Amino acid sequence: MTEIESRRGTGTEGESERERVDLRSDTVTAPSDEMREAAAGAPVGDDVYGEDPSVNDLEATATDVLGTEAALYLPSGTMANQTAARVHTERGQEAIVEAESHVVRYENAGFAQHSGLQLRPIDAGEKGVPSAAAVAAAYVADDLHRPGTGLLCLENTHNAKGGLVATPGEIAAAAEAAHERGVPVHLDGARLANAAVAADEPLAAFAEPVDSVSLCLSKGLGAPVGTVLAGSEAFVERARGVRKLLGGGLRQAGLIAAPARLALTENVERLADDHANAERLAAGLDALDGLRAPTPETNIVLVDVADAAFDAETFVERCADVGVLAGAMDAETVRFCTHLDVDRAGVETARSRVADVV
Repeated sequence: MTEIESRRGTGTEGESERERVDLRSDTVTAPSDEMREAAAGAPVGDDVYGEDPSVNDLEATATDVLGTEAALYLPSGTMANQTAARVHTERGQEAIVEAESHVVRYENAGFAQHSGLQLRPIDAGEKGVPSAAAVAAAYVADDLHRPGTGLLCLENTHNAKGGLVATPGEIAAAAEAAHERGVPVHLDGARLANAAVAADEPLAAFAEPVDSVSLCLSKGLGAPVGTVLAGSEAFVERARGVRKLLGGGLRQAGLIAAPARLALTENVERLADDHANAERLAAGLDALDGLRAPTPETNIVLVDVADAAFDAETFVERCADVGVLAGAMDAETVRFCTHLDVDRAGVETARSRVADVV
């Protein structure tokens, strides 16, 4: 049995599943045998009553790792972002967001639907983190005609820009500009662990300047389910009520919280392997005719196919035909995402197969 097969556990995948190289996202990882064992042996209780010891343990661990007063376990990163927005704002206010950020592109207009917010998208440049000047320029004071700015939402790493890292200093500069104007700041840290490893900074350094932060445990960290949302005790107390309102009241959630805690305590440092594999993949793809793949900062490889003989959708389809799964970001850009279920040999297999396609 190979390392990857062992990590996935036994039983449901056919031979064709094991042979393909799935680089669509780091959400496709399967829980390790250790995670399955943690789930099977997890002590549980009713989390709505605060009585699930495994959930409480995860939240306490997240609080320590992120350096906040409290943390809350939620089913998904999208729910975490939506919950934060609802807690921080009043209906009718504006939220300053990066134009290509996750909350704009992939959350179903949730800020408008759940919190009644009007978005003020800004182009935050190549890295996707706004400068203090950009935040100041986007800020709107409330008056008779305008609702005013109620939230600044940042993202780290920035998904649509290829997993680029915003440093703690860059986060702090944007947050300070917002705080000077009385605006709270939420950090969408879906891949914040990747940012921490790439920047060689503790997770708490990214959380310190902001009022709330989310951290996904089911992407590169490999947990089967969940995100933690952290901030002050008062913030988390209100967030717990909003989580219930949005349908996220959890019962015997220790079965998923126990492997999530294992992901948080055991899998952060190994993200460096994913980053190295992404660099290898990008270098290999960039060497192919018609493809351009800049060196990634973390685990997301964006490939420009503008000079290739086919568009992004066709390229993705042809890659799938040879057992390499990727995703089209737009008509000319394809995303490959490395993760713990694809090792160095798997990356080389993917590169070789894509070369055949080209």
